[in-house]
Amino acid sequence: MCLSTVYKNAQAPENIAMQNVMRIECVDGMVILTDLMERQMAISGSLLCANLVEGTVVVKESS
Repeated sequence: MCLSTVYKNAQAPENIAMQNVMRIECVDGMVILTDLMERQMAISGSLLCANLVEGTVVVKESS
């Protein structure tokens, strides 16, 4: 199972939005994250990059 840590704007410990993310959906300018426990978080913005080997995702927040 591949789980990821999602960061806002840049990959840095202080920018972690959610860990153990199993699903990412982009809908109408929102990035919707779902973790292993089915908790959800929505971030206004777009997917900047995803490294599935390292399990990291960066979302660029809209201003």
